[in-house]
Amino acid sequence: MNLEEYIWAIKHNRVAKDKFFKESPQSPIPFEERENFEGLNYYEPNPKYMFNLELEEFENKEHIQLEDSVGNIRDYLRWGRFVFEVDGVECILHAYKTDASEERLFVPFKDATSGKETYGPGRYIDLIESEDKDGDKWFLDFNLATNPWCAYSHDYACPLIPFENILKVKIEAGEKSYK
Repeated sequence: MNLEEYIWAIKHNRVAKDKFFKESPQSPIPFEERENFEGLNYYEPNPKYMFNLELEEFENKEHIQLEDSVGNIRDYLRWGRFVFEVDGVECILHAYKTDASEERLFVPFKDATSGKETYGPGRYIDLIESEDKDGDKWFLDFNLATNPWCAYSHDYACPLIPFENILKVKIEAGEKSYK
């Protein structure tokens, strides 16, 4: 897929997500807000924030606990880390799994836009092995970064971002703050 097709696909997926958020009974948008819901806010897709990276998988997967937005504790395995550069600054993000058999890598993060242009507590990227991995490389794309559902409603509890996944750089990609 070329860049033009990729940008079209991102925008098409955003339209579908906005429709889901407005119309679906499973939407995290409170029912009373849906009539006036006009869509989420996004950065324009930017290839600068697309990375094809090897995951430095940890030999010993450490069990960690992350608190969520309502004070519950959730168990994760620190599975590995991605190392990349943004504007000449080395960045490291850890990836987590809830158990060893899970196909999904959970990559929560905060960056220098958090609390200003993007959701203050941070954003998430979910990577699915069958979709986002090609050989030894993973497609880590911040254009796909989403807000957790607790950004839209207090009815949801969302894992908080671990300190090790706070980036000093701006990641001007993906979803912006809601409202």
